[in-house]
Amino acid sequence: MPGRARPEGSPRPAEPTSPSLLLDPLTSLPSVSLPSVTGPLSERLERLGRLGRRGRTGRVRPEGFGCAAEPTGERLTRILRSPQFVDGAFRNPVRTRRMLPGTTLAALQAALIENRDRRRPARAVPVHRLTAEQLALPPATGLRLTWLGHAGVLAEIGGRRVLFDPVFGERCSPVPGFGPRRLHPAPIPPAELGAVDVVVVSHDHYDHLDLPAVRALAGRDAVFAVPLGVGAHLEFWGVRPERIVELDWHESAEVAGLTLTAAPARHYCSRGPRTSRYQLWASWIVAGGGHRIYHSGDTGYFHGFAETGAQHGPFDAAMIQVGAYSRFWPEVHMTPEEGVRAHLDLGGGVLLPIHWCTFDLAPHAWDEPIERTLEAALAHEVPVATPRPGEPFEPAEPLPQRAWWRVIAAPGAHEDVDGDTQSLVPIPADLGAAATADAADRPDEDDENDTVGAPA
Repeated sequence: MPGRARPEGSPRPAEPTSPSLLLDPLTSLPSVSLPSVTGPLSERLERLGRLGRRGRTGRVRPEGFGCAAEPTGERLTRILRSPQFVDGAFRNPVRTRRMLPGTTLAALQAALIENRDRRRPARAVPVHRLTAEQLALPPATGLRLTWLGHAGVLAEIGGRRVLFDPVFGERCSPVPGFGPRRLHPAPIPPAELGAVDVVVVSHDHYDHLDLPAVRALAGRDAVFAVPLGVGAHLEFWGVRPERIVELDWHESAEVAGLTLTAAPARHYCSRGPRTSRYQLWASWIVAGGGHRIYHSGDTGYFHGFAETGAQHGPFDAAMIQVGAYSRFWPEVHMTPEEGVRAHLDLGGGVLLPIHWCTFDLAPHAWDEPIERTLEAALAHEVPVATPRPGEPFEPAEPLPQRAWWRVIAAPGAHEDVDGDTQSLVPIPADLGAAATADAADRPDEDDENDTVGAPA
């Protein structure tokens, strides 16, 4: 399908050949064998409908894969008009590769053997059981954040409730029983959340756009705010079109008295082995009631954080991705040190580290992201909140800063198992960031891998 033309004389993008090992290893199955379903006819039909829909080949395609049809109508018109849509696919703001060339085998080996004894906590994660009674009390300062695990955050801002990247499913997968499994339960069932005004989704990956969460929230009056093109999945799953707001980068919408803005991010979308061509990814800014917050979604480091901070900051708090990084995909996920640098670029206020603790998605140790984040943040005097999943806090009040994860990390990981995070010894201020310094100065450029919409 045509898109905005690439500048004359610039190279056309080649099709990447390495699949992402971060989120796609189990999504390449185009169909599944249905289990035997017994019982009354109506019950059997209902259960089959939950398992999936029949595709063009006649085989059943799990509904978790989302909408397979190409966009049409007004959605297609907006996609083709987007400055981010080039040569038939959405592109990143700078040169971006899903994986470094020639690393597929090494990444597979690392996934199988690297840090195997430290990729999960040794004991149960001490989840704070959030209750409806707690949520019924309004925040004293007008802004309260509750990290639900991974990238999920409930933000109470301007008298409204905004739910970022909610995941209530047991696994990151379109097929029940497969894919990365939760390492701790959700702090609160969706039925007990009460009213939610806006559900914000950063991009189309299973650990951010979760079918069980969408189904649990679709029957309410919440508005779903998503990057351009992602709304097709929501409609496919039953969300009414009038409850969906799709934004391109730098676009804003007024929802429930809040201003929502989609900002650039360095990532991609996919619900299978091929990169999605028609779904954009984004970070998000929400402003209201005299407060302003930022959610990074998933992203590699790039100069856009400073631009976003200059245009929309400063922020009361920034929720920054610090986990699921790897030397095999350094351009689509930040390391903890890059996350702190991004926070500084943004003028992010209080740093809430996200995208760690809940799923095993990369070969680093389970607690490595938060430890490295704290070391880098302390070196730059960045205030960091370290709540347990489900523990509410207000950025303008004393922050939760206990190193609760050390008690449950793999044996021998920490000598000080009950220390305050502020007792950590700072590391040198350079962050070891030669690579990030290079990325910060790298201009937008055309590259054979700049468009990540080709088959992976």
